[in-house]
Formats: sequence, C-alpha cells, structure tokens
Amino acid sequence: MSSNIVLNVDVREGTGKGAARAARREDLVPGVLYGGDQDPVSINLRGNEIRKALLTGQFISHMMELEHEGKRQKVIARDIQFHPVSDAPMHIDLFRVTEKTRIDVEVTVHFINEEKCPGLKRGGVLNVVRHVVELNCPAGAIPESIEADLSGLDIGDSIHISAIPLPKGVTSTITDRDFTVATLQGSRAVLTPEAEDEDATPAEPEVINQKSDDE
Repeated sequence: MSSNIVLNVDVREGTGKGAARAARREDLVPGVLYGGDQDPVSINLRGNEIRKALLTGQFISHMMELEHEGKRQKVIARDIQFHPVSDAPMHIDLFRVTEKTRIDVEVTVHFINEEKCPGLKRGGVLNVVRHVVELNCPAGAIPESIEADLSGLDIGDSIHISAIPLPKGVTSTITDRDFTVATLQGSRAVLTPEAEDEDATPAEPEVINQKSDDE
C-alpha cells in the first residue's frame, strides 16, 4: 500500500564514515538508494522528515516518494539503522520501485472473531506460531495486515496459511508447504480438591511392630 510520505533527498558527494558523520552533524540521515537496474547512489535525507515519517507507522514496508530537483522516485525502505542509545535514525537503505514491482515484505497477522471460537470459550489458549508472515506483493498493493478467522475452531485445531485469505496478487514466499500460523491448545489443568489433598504434606506413617519402651 502506498503512503503519502514524500522525502526530500540530496546526492551525497562524499562516502565513508567521515561523510556520514558530517551529514549527521547537520541533522541529515545518510543512506543509499539502489535497485531498479540503476547504480547505487549515496544520499542524504532530512532528519526532521525521517522522524516525522517514522511516527506515522508507515515508513517500513510502505511505498514512499523521494523528491530531488523537482523529480520524484517511488521507493521502499529496506533497512534502517538506529543509534543504540538515543534510537535516532543513523542510516537508511532505500529500494527503487514502481507500482508493479514485486517485493517480499513481512505483514502482521490479526486474529478475528475470538468470541465465535468454541475452543477459546472452553478455556483453550491461542498459541501464535507466526505473528508476521512474509508475503510477495506488488509494491503499490502491500496489505496493512492479513486476518485469520477463529470462528468455529476448537481445541486441537490449527490455522494454516491456506486458511487465511490473501489480497489479489499477493502470495506467501513459502510455497513448499502449508505452514502453521497458530494452534488452539488446551489450558493447563486446574488442580481438583482431591489433587490438592494429594499434594498436601502426608501424615506420618504408622510404624508396624514397634516395640514399647518396656520391651
């Protein structure tokens, strides 16, 4: 899915750590633009624009636009590095795309209709095996999420990727098996009063044939 994020970009003349540090001192975020059958280009992006874009929640795995000298280029953020202490963006890799460029992205799985799930009503527990799945999508049609329906599922049932509807043109990157996304498991058994009695401290055993002090 395309976002409304537009980032101004400048071509970075210098390369290496020295040029990157100089850019950060000016509140610029160094990066690399690659892909699209063109050579990689070292770039600088505005720090304030990157921080604002990150707050939208649409920076990673959403199509954006770079603007340079009045021209725009559609891109996808493929990697972003953060400072280990301040969490400030330190470096960004951007990939050139078009609306039809197919890319692999991780998409969140949402589980719906919990109230219609017999297994959960009987005290079962949803064990999520994959919170995200990797999908192959057109860059202009990346889904925000996919939905797994829990309706009618009971304890012992599993949800496989084949049971989750995917948007048109979107496929799983794993094609050799119908992998499990989640399972419904029974909850840990609660101790019954009899079981609790069994766990209590046992009474002192009776001693058989014990001789008296007089004997």
